[in-house]
Amino acid sequence: MKYLLISIVFFLSTILTVSSQSYIRLHQKAIVVDTHNDILNACFEKHYSFDQDLKGKTHSDLSRFKEGGIDVQIFSIWCDGLKEKPFSYANEQIDTLYSTALRNTGKIRIVKSTAELLKTVHNKKLAAMIGVEGGHMIESDLSKLDSLYKRGARYMTLTWNNSTPWATSAMEETHDSLMHQKKGLNEFGKQVVRRMNELGMLVDLSHVGEQTFWDAINTTSKPILVSHSCVYKLCPAFRNLKDEQILAVGKNGGVIHINFYSGFLDSNYARKSTAFQNIHRSERDSIMKLHHVTGFASSFIDEKYKSEIEAMRAPFSLVLDHLDYIVRLIGVDHVGLGSDFDGINSTPQQLDDVTNYPLITKGLIERGYSKKDIKKILGGNFIRLMEANEVKAGSK
Repeated sequence: MKYLLISIVFFLSTILTVSSQSYIRLHQKAIVVDTHNDILNACFEKHYSFDQDLKGKTHSDLSRFKEGGIDVQIFSIWCDGLKEKPFSYANEQIDTLYSTALRNTGKIRIVKSTAELLKTVHNKKLAAMIGVEGGHMIESDLSKLDSLYKRGARYMTLTWNNSTPWATSAMEETHDSLMHQKKGLNEFGKQVVRRMNELGMLVDLSHVGEQTFWDAINTTSKPILVSHSCVYKLCPAFRNLKDEQILAVGKNGGVIHINFYSGFLDSNYARKSTAFQNIHRSERDSIMKLHHVTGFASSFIDEKYKSEIEAMRAPFSLVLDHLDYIVRLIGVDHVGLGSDFDGINSTPQQLDDVTNYPLITKGLIERGYSKKDIKKILGGNFIRLMEANEVKAGSK
């Protein structure tokens, strides 16, 4: 009996070891694409450079991208709607990415096409791409859209939380008090979409209001991107996608990339977060009277009550639940991953930073996805989408 038990334990441990090696091997073989990461802006605000060791300070840095098996990272270019000269600010962030790439030519390369992407991945370098998060950065000027494209921007999110004069955001469409214009795209907004199609620049519909979503879907001639959003039915956050929108993305041939923010994954997160804020409000207010630096009080409270913050994080399983939901509704060809790392203050349990990406591959295997489908989810679907948007030589 003793030897039988030893044999069973050995057998089970062998299976677990093989399984572990299997998911790591599959993760390494796949081309892993993350369509949204805010490390550039995080570095701007904190005076970091992401080719430094930023462990414990950020979700991402150059070494940890490699450790997490990320082959293609789309770096978000972001500023809020209050920033003066947003086009110039966008270019400053792009300059930073170029400077980092020049300092690390053996590790990272900025790519502008599928061919360059595949070559860079083959050479075991990080393929860096640029995504502009918010149409306000073109300052209602199509020539500035063209300029950002020439610098390497390969998608633009039509709005951030703020509306532009030509497109309304999800934030403002769902809060009537914020609305100062007709919902959706105006004629110039439709020109923006058509020009992006002509350039081969992906139209990103994360953050946009429902009317803007439908106007863009009905205007675009190419498959669209949703770079970092989740499912409204599972978590009714204001900018998650409703079933009708998900179905429309499938019909359009687009791809929805799952956001890792706890508040977009977990329907209980907003309630727990509000309760946390209320409990600690008086202490936060007292700190704000002493320290007038923006964000200091919140950071202090979050660090002091770290165990409470940890308890609020979304279960890891919800990342896979949102992914499963989209797959069941429109198929495995229309889903990917857009973490929003370094742009969010709460990540799911186990997904502490970019090094934990292989756990998603492990979870997909455990849920019964085939190797072929896992490779699609991890990056193949985005590559197909990029190819579908590219302008072929001689077609202009």
